[in-house]
Amino acid sequence: MKTFKFQTSRLMAMLTLVMLLAVTQLVHAEIHGITGPSFTLTASAANIDTPDGDSVLMWGYGVTGSPFGMQYPGPTLIVNQGETVNITLTNSLSTSVSMVFPGQTGVTSTGGSAGLLTNEAAPSGSVTYQFTATNAGTYMYHSGTDPQLQIEMGLVGALIVRPPQANQAYSHADTAYDQEYLFLLTALDLDIHLAIEQGRPQDIDNTAYNSVHWFINGRNGPDTMSPPNLPWQPHQPYNALARTHPGDKVLIRVIGASRETHPFHTHGNHFFQIARDGRLLESTPGAGPDRQRGDFTLQTVPGATYDALWEWTGENLGWDIYGTPAEGGTAHTCIDNLPGPPAGPDGFDDTTHEYCADHGKTLGGTIGVSLPENQDLTFGGFYSGSPFLGVSADLPPGEGGLNVNGGLFFMWHSHNAKEQVNNDLFPGGMTTMMVIEPPGVAIP
Repeated sequence: MKTFKFQTSRLMAMLTLVMLLAVTQLVHAEIHGITGPSFTLTASAANIDTPDGDSVLMWGYGVTGSPFGMQYPGPTLIVNQGETVNITLTNSLSTSVSMVFPGQTGVTSTGGSAGLLTNEAAPSGSVTYQFTATNAGTYMYHSGTDPQLQIEMGLVGALIVRPPQANQAYSHADTAYDQEYLFLLTALDLDIHLAIEQGRPQDIDNTAYNSVHWFINGRNGPDTMSPPNLPWQPHQPYNALARTHPGDKVLIRVIGASRETHPFHTHGNHFFQIARDGRLLESTPGAGPDRQRGDFTLQTVPGATYDALWEWTGENLGWDIYGTPAEGGTAHTCIDNLPGPPAGPDGFDDTTHEYCADHGKTLGGTIGVSLPENQDLTFGGFYSGSPFLGVSADLPPGEGGLNVNGGLFFMWHSHNAKEQVNNDLFPGGMTTMMVIEPPGVAIP
């Protein structure tokens, strides 16, 4: 019971902070990382924090000289297509480590000593890797030394190669986006980490692997929704809260960085997968993602990376997403003058992206929903007092209050039920939110 109360109080405190910071525009729609093309990293150990109150020994890469040391996952390395990338790795661990870069060709290494997959840095040693980032896309990097142990311990991160065109995933207009988010998925077996902490590596049995923690960008839910770079999580700087507007396109970069398959599910709408492992799903070079596939759940397999586009418009919901004055909404118009394919209006308001065919339709008149009185409702923390976008209404004292912009919240999470807990405590694990914000709310 004590642990449950700790989990609940932490959840409410975190979600309150999330929404307060969202108002001040500190929760960004950008991918946090470091830009290259040259990087100096150090591998070291530290303990990370999980919302059930645990502290787990991890190994990780970190920016050399950073006061925070290692981070989990390692820094997201962001480079431009065609650049020559140089990465110098220094080893502060008591065992040899290295880095490999799946999807990159012509990788060379200098210094260190030859290992099974690449040159390795011995304890207190260093090694430098170099390659040309030939292809745009989403990639993973990880240790090539004893990878079944060292990836589990945290020596893994993301590499993003950007094309010359701004706000595109690849050099094709059909990959354009308004916001982008990274979802690096990992898992953790506490027995392995405890064996390393206690100096018992010989007791690790990989055939009995049993994960009890699941992460997005190195955090468990609800910490996934708190802002990035929190001082009380110095080794877990990346969050995973996604935000967008109606009609905006969101680029989802997903990485399967554990030994397990994770079915990542996007509530609110399906997505279109446009690439895998840094290669467009196209029939011929230059065709664009003409072989994209739509789905509601991304079966993320170990070692694979995915790029997908997601959009929410409210089309065909059957009611006005901004509400009508009769139901507490504000008076508004739906003006559709902008052309859409192949010609003529596109069916949506030019400013708010409201689906004009549903303009003015009420919940009660269209689908027979009558909103009950507040005394007959149970309120979730994200309820604004209204079912309509951008509308807030009175709430009982102490109820709701976390949805300051009147946004619409959709849970994004693993579809494996056990992966939505923190060592058997719900809610948590591989869980975050997508927030549809009303027009006018800035998403930097």
